[in-house]
Amino acid sequence: MKKEQNKCRITEFYKSYFDEFFSKQPQKVKDKILWTIELIEEIENIPKIYLGPIKKGLYEIRVKQGNNIYRIFCFFYKGKIIVLMNGFQKKTQKTPKQQIEKALRIKKEYEDEKKAKKL
Repeated sequence: MKKEQNKCRITEFYKSYFDEFFSKQPQKVKDKILWTIELIEEIENIPKIYLGPIKKGLYEIRVKQGNNIYRIFCFFYKGKIIVLMNGFQKKTQKTPKQQIEKALRIKKEYEDEKKAKKL
C-alpha cells in the first residue's frame, strides 16, 4: 500500500452505509472493491470504467468481478475527499431509482451534519 502523501484523494466511509454493503460481499468481490478504491485514490485521471457521474454531485464507483457488476455511490467533499455511501449489485442495465434516491438522502444527511458542526 502506498503512503498517504502519494495519494491524489482520500476516501471516507460515512457512517455504516458502505460497511453494510461491503461486509456482505464474497472475498473476491471485497478484494476487487478495495483495489478499485485504491486506484481511485492514487490516479489523477480516473478512467470512466471505474468512476462516473450519476447526477449533479453524485458519482458511482464501478466494480466488475467475473460476470457480476457492483456500484458504490459516492461524492466529493472539499475536492479531494471521496465520501463512500451505499452500494448494490447491479442486475439491470439501468441503475434503480430507489438506490439513487437513497444515495441522495445519505449525501444530504452528510452535508447537513457538516453544516451543523460549523454553526
